[in-house]
Amino acid sequence: MVAGGEKDWESLFHGYSACVDWPSAAYWRELIALYPEARVILTWRSPESWWESFSRTIGPGISGGTDPAAVGKVLIEGQVFGGRMDDRDHAIALYRANLDAVMAEVPPGRLLVHRLGDGWEPLCAHLGVPVPDVPCPHGNSVEGFHTKLVTQGRS
Repeated sequence: MVAGGEKDWESLFHGYSACVDWPSAAYWRELIALYPEARVILTWRSPESWWESFSRTIGPGISGGTDPAAVGKVLIEGQVFGGRMDDRDHAIALYRANLDAVMAEVPPGRLLVHRLGDGWEPLCAHLGVPVPDVPCPHGNSVEGFHTKLVTQGRS
């Protein structure tokens, strides 16, 4: 991406066949237009459950960060939340609006709304790949997040 200029998605994604989470999630409209054959997976959870997780994991890391140019500060706190990331009602309203927009705008044949706990089967069917012979991971808990930070020396 050129600072302040056009996004060079082709260079950014060179050698990759997928993207997940941030920062790509902020550009989903551009990406689905640029890659019209790409499958889209929307991980759905209740807005209240999302807020509980967000406010106890990445939210404090972003709002407590000291680098004003960090992607979390610029993209997530600034652009996505308009500087109001700590405002629960505002954040939940934005989360709900994003869920609604994705479900309304991504063509149904391209979109899988994958709810927490759905497991491998719907995900693999949507992607056209076999179901792995291992349990579907579910380690993205608040406790697991903090444990990972401690073991990686980030706290």
